[in-house]
Amino acid sequence: MEAVYAEIITIGDEILYGQIVDTNSAWMGTELTRIGVRVKQITSISDDAAHIVAALDNARSRADIILMTGGLGPTKDDLTKTVLTDYFHTELKLDEQSLADVTELFKSRGFELTDLNRQQAFLPAACTPVRNVLGTAPGMWFEDEGKVFVSMPGVPFEMKRMMTDIVLPKLKTYFKTPEIRHKVVQTIGIPESTLSEKLEAWELSLPPHIRLAYLPHLGMVRLRLTGMGQDAQLLELELEREVGVLSSLIPKHIFAHGEVPLEEALGQLLKERGLTIATAESCTGGYLAHRMTSVPGSSAYFRGSVVAYDNAVKTQVLGVKPETLQTHGAVSEATVLEMAQNVRRKLNTDIGVATSGIAGPDGGTPDKPVGTIWIAYADQHGARAKLLQFNKNRQLNIEYTALAVLNLIRQSLSIAVEE
Repeated sequence: MEAVYAEIITIGDEILYGQIVDTNSAWMGTELTRIGVRVKQITSISDDAAHIVAALDNARSRADIILMTGGLGPTKDDLTKTVLTDYFHTELKLDEQSLADVTELFKSRGFELTDLNRQQAFLPAACTPVRNVLGTAPGMWFEDEGKVFVSMPGVPFEMKRMMTDIVLPKLKTYFKTPEIRHKVVQTIGIPESTLSEKLEAWELSLPPHIRLAYLPHLGMVRLRLTGMGQDAQLLELELEREVGVLSSLIPKHIFAHGEVPLEEALGQLLKERGLTIATAESCTGGYLAHRMTSVPGSSAYFRGSVVAYDNAVKTQVLGVKPETLQTHGAVSEATVLEMAQNVRRKLNTDIGVATSGIAGPDGGTPDKPVGTIWIAYADQHGARAKLLQFNKNRQLNIEYTALAVLNLIRQSLSIAVEE
């Protein structure tokens, strides 16, 4: 069975100016994959007639389905409907159902129907109207030389309702699509290049209908296996088998299967073992606690945090020895170890973790440049610290540090099990 390809075109100057973020394309891509359609390209274009026509011509040369959002409003800068009318050599015609829908919508909101909004019920005669039960702009479905073109509003909740109720089921019927399945394995603590080398032989042995993608982000790499075939059950079994092989090759670097954030996977591990945790943060300023408490149900294991940004808080609240700070400094192995041990003791938890460093962009010294970070982990068996060296970007240093602590907790729990 041949693959069915789609192209998504988002229309609107506001997207290109950066005034709004295009969330439509990501959602549409996910939903198209569910019905076996592969997205070939996503294009954002301006509210310009010639530009829209060129985009349509290009899209039809490489895709079977062209999905458009935007440019269907009642004002003069909304050109999509006019352009499509000319493009398919047709004329505008009043659609009674669309008029009834928009009239009822205005009535339900206590407004009189305006002439501008009445014009939205005039649609190209060559299209099949796509009802919009949540807004004033109907969608349009065109069929031309085996290609399907669908135009929808750019308002996300209107587009999603149209896609879910009408467009996706109709596409599934119109095209004989193969089954597409994804499996995601999330890794940490190993660079993408090293990961690729370790997995090279296995990757080369994958069957032609299963492909591997590397998706790196902030010290982590998501591995996505994508399979395509006719038998959904068989495809699922094949993917599960390959995930099993993959897991045996890099077991120490996998923290989750599926789209699970590291803090959620770690929280599940803490709950399973009945452990509690507290954080003592300096350079991360509470960001680590924020990550951990962003998980629903985190109160089962997270007890609290001390943001000891100033040295006085380190000594008076956390109990770090003044001589430790005087001899080694706030950014040191000795200080961060005391922070982790003391927050565990003061908040009566099984685990204490700590951060202290120079996030930047200034404040560094020759022996402790910006990006120098110490992190620590403490439990009933003892404590250990780790030195990190990052860059001069303050926000990245904070995010990388929180990630490193979460991974340190994961690794420490794994070592405890092995011992």
